[in-house]
Amino acid sequence: MKRKQWLLGVAGLAMSGLALAAGPGAARKRLEASMLVTGDINVAPDGSVTGYTLDRQERIPGEIVGLIGAAAPKWRFDPVMRDGHAVAAHAHMTLRLVAKRESPDDSQFTARIASATFGEEGAGGEQISYASRAAPAYPMNAAKAGVEGTVYLLLRVGRDGKVADADIQQVNLGVVGSDSEMNVWRNVLAKPALRVAKDWTFNVPTTGAHANDPYFYATVPIAYHLNRGTGPHPDDRYGTWQGYVPGPKQDISWAKDAQGSSADALPDDGLFLVNSGLKLVTPLDNG
Repeated sequence: MKRKQWLLGVAGLAMSGLALAAGPGAARKRLEASMLVTGDINVAPDGSVTGYTLDRQERIPGEIVGLIGAAAPKWRFDPVMRDGHAVAAHAHMTLRLVAKRESPDDSQFTARIASATFGEEGAGGEQISYASRAAPAYPMNAAKAGVEGTVYLLLRVGRDGKVADADIQQVNLGVVGSDSEMNVWRNVLAKPALRVAKDWTFNVPTTGAHANDPYFYATVPIAYHLNRGTGPHPDDRYGTWQGYVPGPKQDISWAKDAQGSSADALPDDGLFLVNSGLKLVTPLDNG
C-alpha cells in the first residue's frame, strides 16, 4: 500500500533554527526539519496497541497529531514475556518526525515518522545510566561562527561500565554551507564529543534480558546549541520544527549487531540502551 502523503507548505513548517533561503543551492535542497514528540503507549499481550497518549498535545501541530494517529494503532510489537507468559506492557515513547522535500525543486515538504524508541517504564536495573560524565566543551571556532548541530554517538560499554569503543553515527548541522565547509564543521563538533565520551562511565544492567551481556550498546545525542538571547527556551521548542542539514550515516564496523538504533529519536543529551524496550515489528509509517 502506498504510504499516505502528509504534505506541508514551507510556511506551515514554521521552521526555526535555520533559514530556508540561506546558503549554497545544493545544500539548501537537502534541508530537512525535525520535531521530537514524546508520550506513552500501551500494548496488549498479543503485541497490538491498546492506546497511546502524546505529551503536551496542544503544542503539536494538528497534521502531526493526525499522522501519528493514523500510524500508531496499526503498530505491532513483539509480545512481552514474563515467566513464560505474554503480558500487557506500558512504555514511554519518543518519536522523531522529519519533514523533507519530495524533490529538490518542490516547495512542499512531506512529513513522516522517521525513528522511534519505546523504552519500558520502570525498567530500573534493566537499563543503562551514567555513573560519571563530563560534558564536551563547545568548540570556540564553531561558537564564533554561529555553528550549531547535533552529534549522534554510539558507544560499546563493557561490564565494568567503561567505554570500550565509541564512534560517530551521524552529525546534523544547523548551518548551511558548501559540502567541504559542512564536512569541516561536522568534524569540529564531533571531535570534542567523541573525546569526552571515551572517559564516561556507566551503571550497566543488573537485571532483565541484558544482565548477562558481555557488553552493552548505548546511543547518545550531543546537542550544540548557542544561547541566543532572543531565541526560544529549549522547553518552548517542543512541538516546533527545527531546521537542519542531515549528515551522512556512518557504518560502524564494530557495531553490526547494533545497526538500526535510533539515536536521533532521543531528546538532546538522552541515553538509550540499544535493543532494549519494546520491539516494533511493523513499519513506523504504515498508513
